[in-house]
This record gives sequence, C-alpha cells and structure tokens, in this order.
Amino acid sequence: MTALHDLGVVALAQAVADGSIKAEAVVQSSLDRLDQLGPGLNAIVRIERDRALEAARSVDLTRSSGKALGPLAGVPLAHKDLIYRAGRPCSVGSKIRQDFVPAVTSTALARLDTAGAVDLGTLHMAEFALSPTGLNVHHGHGRNPWNTDYCPGGSSSGSGAAVAARLVAASLGSDTGGSIRHPAAMCGVTGLKPTHGLVSLSGAMPLAPSLDTIGPIARSAKDIARLLSVIAGPDPQDGATVYGCVKNYEQDLTGDISDLTIAVPEAYYREHADPAILSLLDQSLDVFKAGGARIVRTDVPDMNLINALMQVVMGAEAATLHLPWLTDRPGDYGEQVRSRIVPGLAYPATRYIEAMMMRGQIAQEWLATVMQHADMVHLPTLAVPVPSIAQTTEGPEDERAALLGQVTRCTRGINYLGLPSIAVPCGFTSGRLPASFQLVGRPFSEGTLLRAADGYQRMTAFHTMSP
Repeated sequence: MTALHDLGVVALAQAVADGSIKAEAVVQSSLDRLDQLGPGLNAIVRIERDRALEAARSVDLTRSSGKALGPLAGVPLAHKDLIYRAGRPCSVGSKIRQDFVPAVTSTALARLDTAGAVDLGTLHMAEFALSPTGLNVHHGHGRNPWNTDYCPGGSSSGSGAAVAARLVAASLGSDTGGSIRHPAAMCGVTGLKPTHGLVSLSGAMPLAPSLDTIGPIARSAKDIARLLSVIAGPDPQDGATVYGCVKNYEQDLTGDISDLTIAVPEAYYREHADPAILSLLDQSLDVFKAGGARIVRTDVPDMNLINALMQVVMGAEAATLHLPWLTDRPGDYGEQVRSRIVPGLAYPATRYIEAMMMRGQIAQEWLATVMQHADMVHLPTLAVPVPSIAQTTEGPEDERAALLGQVTRCTRGINYLGLPSIAVPCGFTSGRLPASFQLVGRPFSEGTLLRAADGYQRMTAFHTMSP
C-alpha cells in the first residue's frame, strides 16, 4: 500500500473524495513528517497544528454528509512566508517584519481554502526573497533534502525542500527572478512561474511588483495543473490580473505531445552550462523526440541588454519599497540582502521608465528569435550542478558572486519578459543531486507548457523519486 506522504495532490484529493482515506489521517501524517523532518531541513517557520486538524475534520464531515467536496479537499499544503493569512505572523524571512501580523488573507490562499485545501502553516524563505540559494542570516540557511550540505534553492527554499521531502503535497512560492524555479530545480520537484497577471498578487509581500509572480511547487505537472486551475484568475484586488485566460488546466493533459515543436537555443543558455547538465538536457530532448515532438535549433538576442534592464526594474522597485527601512533600520538587513537593494536607489527615473517602456518590444524580439514558430523553448533551469552551502557562503567574494550569477543566469530574464516557465526534474548529477530543465512559453500558454511537462513525466520517473 502506498504511504500517504507518497501521494501527490491529485491522488490525495481523489482518495479523500472517494472515501478511501480520511482527510484527518492525511493531515496528521503531514504534520508528523513536518515535526520529524522539517527542523533538520530548516524548512519550517510556523505550523498551525490545531487549525489544520480542525479543517481536515471539517472536510471529513462535509463528505460524510453527502455534500460535494472541492477539487483540493483534504490536501495538506504549507506556503512561503510572504503570503498573508489574516492574524498569522508573516516575517518574510526578515528581522524587520518579525512582528508583522497581516489583517488580510491573500487571494491565492483564499481560493485554496474555497477548494478545500488544508493550510498547515508557513515555510522558510530567503530574507525578503533575495537569495537564489536559500541563504538567510536571521533564520539559518535552508537545507536540501537530497544532501543537507547543499543549497535547496531560493528564495522559496522551504517550499522546495518540504515538497521534495514529502512533508506537504504542494506549496505556493513566489518568483521574481527564479525563486520558484530555483528550489524546484535544486530539490527535484516541479515548479511553475506563471505569466505575470495570471495569478493575483494581492495579499503577498512584494519584492518588485512588475516582476513578481505567485505559483505552485508540487511533484508533477498534473498536480501543478490542479493547483493552477484553482488559484488563477482575475481579482479586483489586483489590477494587474487579466480576464479571459483561465481554464481547467488538467483538460490539456492528454499525454499526446506529437503536435508540439520545441525550440532549443544554443547560445547564452547552453554555452556555459556544465557538461553533466548538458548531457541530462540532451537526454530530456531525446524523450520529447520519442514522444513525437519536433526539436528545432534557434538563436538568442542580446541577453546582456535583457539582464541589464531586468536589473534596473528589479533594483528600482525593490529600493522604492525598502527605502523607509533602509533609512531607519539599515543594520537589521543581512549584508548580502542590503547590498542587493541599495544600488537600486541610484537608478534615475528616466532609466527605470525606459526599461519599462522597452519590455513589450524586447519580449516580442526574444520570442521571435528564440522561439520563432515553435510552441515553447527548452532551457536549463540551472546550468550548473546544485552548489553546496559552503560554495555560496565561503571563500573569495568574487568567486561566490560568479557562482550566484550562474545560478540565476537562465531564469532572471524570463521575469522581465513576463513569460510563463515550468521547471521539470530530468535526472541527477554526481552525488545524486537533482537537475532540471525549464519550458518557456508565450504569454498565458500555461496549458501548453503543462501538457508538454506532463507528457515528459509520463515517459520518465524522475518526478516520482524522493530523497
């Protein structure tokens, strides 16, 4: 018999709905694993045991009364500690907000509640969402469940680690330059950064509002599709959300990828990739070919320009949000975090406005050059093997900075372009550490990306492997 913690989102929801398991038993199992394994991974911020068990019992009562259950009924989740629930402390991984208690619940969490999901609490993250590795000088470094000496990825570090270690079935994270995809890649799970505007940001601490996205981390594309169908959609509390782009994403998961064309750019994304990563990427392309997909090689536009403009937007928006704290409480930031925010104060308004005005044109150029007439682009998520915590925190500063640049090389520009991207596990490097590719699509093409990822996962088993 399959252990409860080995069941994913869709399987758990189905088992609760048909009565083969009780929601309370599922939630109790998850709470026990959080107690037993969470501290060793430094994955947990706050677990609300009593509230979670009460919610689970309510699901069981609803089912026993013959009433219909929501699509996530009884599924145990926990989320990055920047997504607000009214009355629950939310530190955003920082010292500055350690006593902050929001008065509102985020739209994304409210929609999960309505669908019957059980919220167990909040998970570790990098301070103010500003580390791609899981560094947090206030609360300790996050740990990778495959090897705790290695980075779990950031800034949604607890989300990636908790899902990979089977502590929860899934988690919501945020992604401004790769913060869903990094932990998904390093922990060997699946993570979706949606198109900007598909999922409401209302009730979440921003980093750079025009780049921020909220999305799910789970074990499979199928689980991601179930979650996205619930949380996506327009929200009057977030004027950036878009109408008319929401669907039941599970309906796209036919297993048939024979009509898809996948673009593979050689320059920039692959030119500095580690040979072990390149080998795994090529093996994943062979799987797509075996499924009938067509692979085409394409070019890359000026990525130096895209990365520079992304840095202007992120730097200026983050510095604007943090200016009061930078003025009044500069010593309460970790040094690395403060050093990433402060340069944004020096960008002139004209440079920021120019970067914003150029986004649409540059996104069209990137799509025309990299994707051309294909349905999606296949890129590394992480072009180097998962780094150790020591590699990213010790030694010469220039070497650490270069490594961090490699970690974010393939992800950060996608946020500036506003495009959707899904990180998919594709094997292991030496030391049995996960590797991952990402599929990037046109705006609001999440259904196509999920269909491709699901098709790949039907032909492989990497997403089913656990530490």
